[in-house]
Amino acid sequence: MTGPLSIAPQPIPGHGLLVGRRAVVTAAAGTGIGSATARRLLSEGADVLVSDWHERRLEATRAELADEFGDRKVHALTCDVTSTEQVDGLVRGAAAALGRVDIFVNNAGLGGETPVVDMTDEQWDRVLDVTLNGTFRCTRAELNYFREAGHGGVIVNNASVLGWRAQYGQAHYAAAKAGVMALTRCSAVEAAEFGVRINAVAPSIARHAFLDRTSSPELLDRLSEREAFGRAAEPWEVAATIAMLAGDYTTYLTGEVVSISSQRA
Repeated sequence: MTGPLSIAPQPIPGHGLLVGRRAVVTAAAGTGIGSATARRLLSEGADVLVSDWHERRLEATRAELADEFGDRKVHALTCDVTSTEQVDGLVRGAAAALGRVDIFVNNAGLGGETPVVDMTDEQWDRVLDVTLNGTFRCTRAELNYFREAGHGGVIVNNASVLGWRAQYGQAHYAAAKAGVMALTRCSAVEAAEFGVRINAVAPSIARHAFLDRTSSPELLDRLSEREAFGRAAEPWEVAATIAMLAGDYTTYLTGEVVSISSQRA
């Protein structure tokens, strides 16, 4: 496709949607949706704590965001979401660093491309442990925090349209993301009594430098061309929807999965 919608737009400026809010974003190091989400939340006025398992990349991301938004607005803590101890420590540490937490964005996930017939137990378990179990560990810790704090809040999970669609070599990732969708719906029903809304986004494809290094360019080009706009999403376009779900424009929305795609799921 060629035309106005096939040209990636520039990021829109913030509109103060999250002034005074304090947020945590997991898997926020690098160039992907996590770091774009941290930048968007900051641009909307929030204070943000970024987290990732990779300490060097995390500090580089924190420094870049602090240079742009101010050192007092940006914090960082390392966390491996496959560890319950580290996830619980992240939530406690974030509350201490920020004073309170209003928004959690559970972005951590791990993919791969292996047909089921060739997939090992280790490959299956690793993707499920990071992508689904990690989101569960984070959600559990966050709900415990909100229950004890008593001030309500928002959780936004990062799912994928592969929770609905079939794609070659993606059975483990698709199963994990379908699980994230189900976890979102069920936990949202339970979280309502704590004054907490839980929703998810389901991007189709958002291209960034790290994805281009870890996936076949031919595959990414092919998937991008299938989209109605003929291009992949920019990470900031996904982040903008996450910010909307975190803010007050969606106060009656919970347990929903919002597809960020230029075609039907």
